[in-house]
Parts: sequence; structure tokens; C-alpha cells
Amino acid sequence: MKDIHEVLRQKQTKYAQLGKQIEMLQQAAEKLREVAPLLAENDEDDNAVLTEVDEASPSSEAMAAKAGAANTGSSKATRPTAPRWP
Repeated sequence: MKDIHEVLRQKQTKYAQLGKQIEMLQQAAEKLREVAPLLAENDEDDNAVLTEVDEASPSSEAMAAKAGAANTGSSKATRPTAPRWP
């Protein structure tokens, strides 16, 4: 049978750890609330730039055909990598 004091001590330790995690999450949420409007403004600007680039670039079908022709000689196809957030 487990010692009641040891179980209580373990529960209190876990409770304290959870309290710290909750506090850190609340701080992160506050910072995100501050940054979110800035990200929304940048997102609108990025979409406008991407639209301009799409209109100025050659058709995506032609680019895909060129890419496919270039990869036919290789046995291993490379897949594009997306940037990752830290």
C-alpha cells in the first residue's frame, strides 16, 4: 500500500508544475494577442505581392512541364520543402 504522504507530495508537485505551465501559456497568449494584428496586416500585404508575382510570371502549366522534363532523367524526384516555423 502507498504512503498517503508520499502520494500527497507527488500530487502537490504535479499541481505546481501544471500551475507554472498554465502561467507560461497565459503569458504566451498575451504576447500573441499583441502580435496578431501585425501578422494580419503583413498577411494582406503578402497576398497582394503574391498576386502581382503570379500575374507577372509565366503560366504554372509551362513551368510544371519544364520541371517534369528536367526530372525524367533522374531516378529520385525531389520534393519541394516548405519553410518551417521555429
